[in-house]
Amino acid sequence: MKHACVIGCPVEHSRSPLLHGYWLKKYGIDGTYTKRAVVPEAVADFLLSLRANGYVGCNVTVPHKAAAFSAADEREDSAKAVSAANTLWLSDGKLVAANTDTYGYMTNLSQQAPGWDRRDAPVSILGAGGAARAIVFGFLDAGVSEIRVFNRTRARAETLAQQFGPCVKVFDWSQREAGSRDSAVLVNTTTIGMNGVGTLDFDLAGFDPECVVSDIVYVPLETELLRKAKSQGLRIVDGVGMLLHQGVPGFGKWFGVRPEVTDELRNLIVGNIEGG
Repeated sequence: MKHACVIGCPVEHSRSPLLHGYWLKKYGIDGTYTKRAVVPEAVADFLLSLRANGYVGCNVTVPHKAAAFSAADEREDSAKAVSAANTLWLSDGKLVAANTDTYGYMTNLSQQAPGWDRRDAPVSILGAGGAARAIVFGFLDAGVSEIRVFNRTRARAETLAQQFGPCVKVFDWSQREAGSRDSAVLVNTTTIGMNGVGTLDFDLAGFDPECVVSDIVYVPLETELLRKAKSQGLRIVDGVGMLLHQGVPGFGKWFGVRPEVTDELRNLIVGNIEGG
């Protein structure tokens, strides 16, 4: 029997066991996927002891993604691009790290908003943390020529821009509305709005009617930003799809089957979120 887990601090909120448990059952795999609460000072020891503890790999959530990147013996390009890892597995005795947030976000965007790139237009990103870096990397890889980053702390956005080069432009947080109106995609990568806490105070009036508005927050399923976008007739992409798709590569590495993201699976996760 193969065992995998998700680690974080806290980790109680994670829906990953429900996600991977569904796939284990669907594909008839003799395995388990559990939650492990790991405090920051114990992360390195835990990861170095994966095999000894009976695990073939794990997912990593906040605040351990940078530590997971550092602990790995080998790092895929997806992890190197953002200096963070959310998926780890053992291969020939070595700990390998990847960041599947890019894959999860871009795959979901293409499925939920096909043709998002039909206009030669910039992409606007709210936030400059780890998720923002992964998503910036994805848009650059998709050929977007200009990405605008708006962050409450401008210095953090400047650091991100230096990492990715001249295609990434930094704007003040106060410019987030005026600077995004002509965008092909607007993405909220901050935690503002999670569990209904806080507001982006964002007015979407006057946005290009073809703009896609996306939020990586998935609790609640429809955030204030998405409600406003819908009221303006804009296409929206919620955060659940990113959660589902980012789990695909890791499951394949741990259990030997590349799983599918289906409507049945989405409905299972959405029901769990809405049920609290």
